[in-house]
Amino acid sequence: MHASFAYGARMNQEPILFSTNARLTPFADAKARLEAGRMGMWIFLIVLALLFLSALFGYLFVRVENAATWTEGNALPPPTILWYSTAALALSSFTMHLGMRAAQAGDRAQAKWMTATLGLALLFLALQGAAWVQLIQEQMTIGSSLYAWSFYVLTGLHAAHVLGGLIPLGITTARARRCAYSSADAAGAIYTAMYWHFLGGAWVVLYATLLLGS
Repeated sequence: MHASFAYGARMNQEPILFSTNARLTPFADAKARLEAGRMGMWIFLIVLALLFLSALFGYLFVRVENAATWTEGNALPPPTILWYSTAALALSSFTMHLGMRAAQAGDRAQAKWMTATLGLALLFLALQGAAWVQLIQEQMTIGSSLYAWSFYVLTGLHAAHVLGGLIPLGITTARARRCAYSSADAAGAIYTAMYWHFLGGAWVVLYATLLLGS
């Protein structure tokens, strides 16, 4: 393989040899790239946390300022089925952790744990959809009351981020099923796990707020 070269020189200095085929990157080391990616994920998650916190503060403000009209119409408490969806999401966070650990070790178990996480994520969304259907059948629509509107907006906001997370989760699962992750390259599994754990924590806070405000 032949490489092409270019010469650069400063005044009164020896010529400096540059390879035009060289890959210019400040993160030539794999560990440095991983840490840079991890920092980027933390910044992304902080931004998402601020989004969810803003939504929750808005919910609480509307709840306090409109106490008299908060439950106009048929305002029902959160459906019991949400307890099951919460359990599914919590379990998916556990299987994701096991999948990430297996990926870091290059263990073939990464395939089953990532597949389980994807299945639990789909179950969570199905249960969330069933909860919405149940409330609509009981005449609690998004226009029933401020409480109903807030419930659909907050749960919908979280569901949208779970749906978005299915893309990297699907890619990670496909790679894990090929046992593509190893101790030398498990960055994708690590970043996906960080996002998934965040969604689990965000849902617990959001659901607790809905329970207290109902």
